[in-house]
Amino acid sequence: MTTPRKRMTPSQRRAQLLEIGSALFAERPYEDVWIEEVADLAGVSRGLMYHYFPSKREFFVEIVRTESERNLDVTAPDTSLPVLEQVAAGLDAYIAYSDEHAHGLRAVNRGTLLGDQRINDILTREFDVQQQRILAALPTTFADDEMVRTALRGWIAFVRAVCLDWVERRTLSREQVRELCLRALSGLLEG
Repeated sequence: MTTPRKRMTPSQRRAQLLEIGSALFAERPYEDVWIEEVADLAGVSRGLMYHYFPSKREFFVEIVRTESERNLDVTAPDTSLPVLEQVAAGLDAYIAYSDEHAHGLRAVNRGTLLGDQRINDILTREFDVQQQRILAALPTTFADDEMVRTALRGWIAFVRAVCLDWVERRTLSREQVRELCLRALSGLLEG
């Protein structure tokens, strides 16, 4: 059933299409999502859908890019805070993002399975930015230590995996997720 068409600016329409696609890709494998379905849910023609995104793969890559940028925006550190408070605030923001945009988190993680170099590049950039944010807040002795750099990259992947598990299963409270992630980071930095 086609949704009635609603007038939107091009940027609003694009955002709407990405939001619909993100929700669909979060719930189903890539191959089970159809561009026609996205167009129907948005109340637009398939041709307009292809005007914004030339292919399904381009559409999906843009969903991953949008979610990655959203994540980086909401987790930007307040550099006026002490280092542990910066990290905790960023973690709190990421946990909230995971809760409020669970479909985006799921879609991004499905994207990692596609083996698309552009998706890998987007996610690598996100990891790099998050790692650099934490390193910038740490004393130079930590920032120059390759083991610390590697451990932080692993911690960022750990946080993503824990939050994905949390939004999928909801077996822990938000506070428990936060505590688990902070304990893991503390253990990495103390070790």
